[in-house]
Amino acid sequence: MMRFTSREIRDLIISMVIITVLFAYIFSGRTLPSFSLIVVTFIAVGLGFILHELAHKFVAMRYGFWAEYHLWVEGLIFAIITAALGFLFVAPGAVYIHGEYISREQNGKISASGPATNLILAGLFFLLLYYFPWGGLITLIGVLGFYVNSFLAMINLIPISMLDGAKIIRWNPIIWVVMAGITGVMVFYAFTGLVF
Repeated sequence: MMRFTSREIRDLIISMVIITVLFAYIFSGRTLPSFSLIVVTFIAVGLGFILHELAHKFVAMRYGFWAEYHLWVEGLIFAIITAALGFLFVAPGAVYIHGEYISREQNGKISASGPATNLILAGLFFLLLYYFPWGGLITLIGVLGFYVNSFLAMINLIPISMLDGAKIIRWNPIIWVVMAGITGVMVFYAFTGLVF
């Protein structure tokens, strides 16, 4: 049974709202974003963030561990500062997991679930572009969704201690190489614009 505390729900909502507004601010050229851009950013970015974190939580809980998302106030403040400086580094919080014994395999699978979710979302946003090339908001959602979720997967797969990549590579380096390879292709296409 998936349980959410009131604090966790509050932290997820605050994180998602701030992330959405900050990304919309950057996407608008550091001006006041329109309501439609905020909605588009929520779909393209907010969903990527929330589903990434919930994937960690659900996989951990499936293994029988306690898992709860906690907001990092310092991370949100840092994100606001970086947005004001013209770039965005977002680390709003994380899912904290506790249990009697978490094996390397369990920890690796819990960690892989987040970037895997972003890769799946990036693929779905790509399909949105491929099957519904209408222009306007649909195209913008597809482009931003593909770009941001590819980038989120790439950042989280960096094999340094705080990120998912280090835990995945400790569990199974082959899985990490496959995920990193898929992510690399997606990021290449996103940054070169070849997919659009």
